[in-house]
Amino acid sequence: MNVEDFRRIGHELIDWIADYREKAYGGEFPVMTRVAPGAVKAELPAAPPDAPEPFDAVMRDLNNVIVPACTHFQDPRFFGYFPANSSLSAVLGDYVSTGLAQLGLNWQASPALTELEEVTVDWLRQMLDLSAAWSGVIQDTASTTTLVALLCARERATNYGAARGGLQESEQPLVVYASSQSHSSVDKAALLAGFGRNNLRVVPVNDCYAMRADALDEAIRADRARGLKPCAVVATTGSTATTALDPLADIAKVAKAHGLWMHVDAAMAGSAMILPECRQMWDGVEQADSLVINPHKWLGASFDASVYFVRDPEHLVRVMSTNPSYLRTAADSRVKNFRDWGIPLGRRFRALKLWFLIREQGVSGLQARIRRDIGHAQWFATQVDAAPAWKRVAPAPLQTVCVRHELPGLSDDALDTHTLAWVRRINESGQAYLTPAMLDGRWMVRVSFGVETTEHEHVVQLWKLMQDQAEGGA
Repeated sequence: MNVEDFRRIGHELIDWIADYREKAYGGEFPVMTRVAPGAVKAELPAAPPDAPEPFDAVMRDLNNVIVPACTHFQDPRFFGYFPANSSLSAVLGDYVSTGLAQLGLNWQASPALTELEEVTVDWLRQMLDLSAAWSGVIQDTASTTTLVALLCARERATNYGAARGGLQESEQPLVVYASSQSHSSVDKAALLAGFGRNNLRVVPVNDCYAMRADALDEAIRADRARGLKPCAVVATTGSTATTALDPLADIAKVAKAHGLWMHVDAAMAGSAMILPECRQMWDGVEQADSLVINPHKWLGASFDASVYFVRDPEHLVRVMSTNPSYLRTAADSRVKNFRDWGIPLGRRFRALKLWFLIREQGVSGLQARIRRDIGHAQWFATQVDAAPAWKRVAPAPLQTVCVRHELPGLSDDALDTHTLAWVRRINESGQAYLTPAMLDGRWMVRVSFGVETTEHEHVVQLWKLMQDQAEGGA
């Protein structure tokens, strides 16, 4: 493809994306795709084309095969998983990132990539009212940042044992602590970092599904008595299932008393901390060692953009650094080389989409939208609380409301069947998208607000739809 072809097709693609967004915002697609497993593969050739194809053929398949098999996360009727916003300004930033085709191997490979990331991440730090003691870097996802955090914890606990014999350097098995409400990535990170599932402790939670600091202390003391070495605790601000808020200040006291690394997972809920009125939710965060926030969720940056903050960047660099001769430059002692701040050697120009977003929206614009979403959740929770047979099964401090429609006389198993049936009917109708989840061994339905285009009318329509499908289908 030459530059002129790119110019022509690029204009067409921008128009195509704009048309797609208009249709998605207007609810012209079923929110959840209705294709069957294998349908996309069946529509596409099994072997690559030998000869070049006209781009018109690509666009036909895009329209006829790909779009019908997409779930539309930007539809205002999307209430599943978590907000996965991709604001149009961020889309443009991502487009420019790909067009510039920068590869951040070191500072010299692209000074713009490195220094814009420094500026933009520090903007986010200020927006969150974190102290200047924090330094940040953009990773891909919270799963990666949790792995990096546990690697840093492991190396601090073993006095950099990886440089010698790895985990074999530790005479005592290392233990990681997290609550039952922690994200599944914590379990995966503990495995990949070499701790082993047997050395991941699940700490009990209270009635609000927040980690109990006293139970954490008891677990640590019990492990020490068994000759094990407590290493790290992962606390959560806004858990995946219920947006539960762990008491960070209390957990930090326990972690400090026992010398544990404390990592805070605020992947989704961290965006709300740009609101002064929400910051008490993570009181004590300044005592943590590391922290993750995903601007590609609630804030509006296009996936993937996960910001990892640390209080000791020198330790992070020592754990993660690689210094091959072909990447050494005269500037190294005066700049940041972000290859030493994470797992990949090279990095994309991810800062552009966050930079575009913050500049186009402004802090006040982003704050207004998050306040609106919390307002949607509060209104919805009020409706649920007032409705017969409907039950809110967890606190709703942010934008997620967890509900169950409980018919009298149903056994637990029958209630589970009823819950999964009415949420399936809603999703299959294409009129909304919700995700069920397990809580205390029983199915419930998470209603997650936060799509950029969701307004009060969509919330009202959802509540009516839920009542019709749960009560009418009972």
